[in-house]
Amino acid sequence: MNLKLVSLTLIISISLLSGHARADWGAMLDDLKEAGKTFMPGAETADSTLDTGTIISGLKEALSVGSKRAIDTIGQTDGFLANPKIRIPLPPQVEQVGGLMRQFGMSGLADEFETSMNRAAEDAAPEATNIVINAIKNMSIEDAKQILNGPDNAATEYFKTKTSDQLSTLFRPTIENSLDQVGSTRYYNQLSDQVSDVPVVGQNLNVDLPDYVTEQALNGLFTMLAIEEKKIRENPAARSTELLKKVFSQ
Repeated sequence: MNLKLVSLTLIISISLLSGHARADWGAMLDDLKEAGKTFMPGAETADSTLDTGTIISGLKEALSVGSKRAIDTIGQTDGFLANPKIRIPLPPQVEQVGGLMRQFGMSGLADEFETSMNRAAEDAAPEATNIVINAIKNMSIEDAKQILNGPDNAATEYFKTKTSDQLSTLFRPTIENSLDQVGSTRYYNQLSDQVSDVPVVGQNLNVDLPDYVTEQALNGLFTMLAIEEKKIRENPAARSTELLKKVFSQ
């Protein structure tokens, strides 16, 4: 493929893909000027290694933009709570006795508990940015090729493999602290105490709340990363769909 075309394709695609983050046409023109300096006439004869490197750089930039957008989305108020795809539900042990809880006038307490868990996940989400971006920066050429030629969630699966342990270690203390701050721990203890007095149930809920919310928060993060990755691959912006196809067909 003509190397100039690849370069310009990447710049235009990334500019369109990144929305508000790169909506400044002046910045885009500066990028085009820089591309012109780098890819002088005759550069089309450069070897395929440079061509591959250029495409991979574009992939990393696109993934960085998409990842930041996903994390920004879930890290705001209602980022989890108002999103049915990732809203954190009551722990299974609580949900199992949900009918009895409502009969005994505890539905309001259960709703407050669920809201507080989602708030804790929203508080922790922004901490994922550096870990995910570092995983993109450290991506090998082979990893990038597999992502380019892989299924719609190839990059998300890469993130899961490379970042899950780090994210879990980072999220848990933040979530545990946030659970205390937003009242989840108090709500949970109240629920557990009251459920133990409910006829037929008669037992504590026995939930490791920080572990549960951490796991759910990570699941929500990866769900949103997969959605952004799919957008990158399909690119709904009408004028750039074909350009992005060229990048992802390498």
